[in-house]
Amino acid sequence: MRKFELGNHKPSVGHQVAILSILGFWLFYIIVLTLRASIGDWPAQEQMIIRRIVVTIFGIGVTYLLYLFLRRFENKALSTRIITAFATAIPCAIIIACCNHYMFNIYYPENLWDDAHVEEMRKYMAQENLAFKAIFEDAISRFFFIVSWSSLYLTLSYAGEVRQVERKAARFAQAAQDAELRSLRYQVNPHFLFNTLNSLSTLVMRSQPEEAEEMILNLSKFYRTSLSGDPLEDVPLSEEVHLQNLYLDIEAVRFPDRLRTMVNIPDGLLGVLVPGLILQPLVENAIKHSVAHSIRPVTITISAQSDGDSLTLTVADDGDPRPVELHDDHVSSGIGLANVRDRLETRFGRQASLQTVRPAEGGYIAQLTLPLMLDNP
Repeated sequence: MRKFELGNHKPSVGHQVAILSILGFWLFYIIVLTLRASIGDWPAQEQMIIRRIVVTIFGIGVTYLLYLFLRRFENKALSTRIITAFATAIPCAIIIACCNHYMFNIYYPENLWDDAHVEEMRKYMAQENLAFKAIFEDAISRFFFIVSWSSLYLTLSYAGEVRQVERKAARFAQAAQDAELRSLRYQVNPHFLFNTLNSLSTLVMRSQPEEAEEMILNLSKFYRTSLSGDPLEDVPLSEEVHLQNLYLDIEAVRFPDRLRTMVNIPDGLLGVLVPGLILQPLVENAIKHSVAHSIRPVTITISAQSDGDSLTLTVADDGDPRPVELHDDHVSSGIGLANVRDRLETRFGRQASLQTVRPAEGGYIAQLTLPLMLDNP
């Protein structure tokens, strides 16, 4: 597995970027030296610039070979790459300094200086170890030049690796979020099915076959509709309300005389997108704690309104006052309002919220606030 990863390793610095950085450094070098020679009014400037170009081309080649060598260490620790860059800069600087010494001191010096100057330079260079000292001094300055380029390359390389890690972390975070959303979304169906099967069992025990058959048909429609889409995809509000109506039709078989429903949604909001089954726990909560515990008709109202970039969905009932212990997130199996809050937080963060109100006169209000998402064709 390790070999596979290395074989597919993508360089953190593109080949083109590396070459441009090398050319940029050496172009800066030749411009600075040419300006210096021009200001100092050095002799034979045309001949010098030709030789300077030769040294520059040679230096570009050596730096390119250094780049190819350093690229082989991209999968190593940063400290190893720094040590390698500094160490390999030494022979590179010496090689370039030798080339420069040859071009300006050995290769036809007569083309650069007059005879008297050439004879004086030859006597000077004939001194013991003077050529070595000249190359050594030039290599020191070129060492810092090569190290400067190596530092730029390592900086670009490290920055590229950081961007790759950030992109990979973002993909992992998105995958984790999708997995969490799927998990939360799939929690709804088993919980709802459990309650529905209990209701169906009650109808069978009461010898109400027609009502049981109607509940089975409605349950089939509900699951066929709710399971047909991707849990990560949003659905139009009209489809979400349709699913809740199917669920309410199932519960109406249990509570034919106590359950009343009302939908109050403007036509302009029927096409907005909402997370699938986001209203299910709220409607189920109203059935469980208001309709089931009441001896009179209870109306469950599903409404929606928009305010700028926000959408507010409300599920309210006018049931009897609920006991304090049933307030807020207390729902059987630990699902319900807590599930809705988790889904909203995972999907929208602080852009969405769930507020619940328990009026003193009775009833219960659950209000969702989330970003207004339009269904773009």
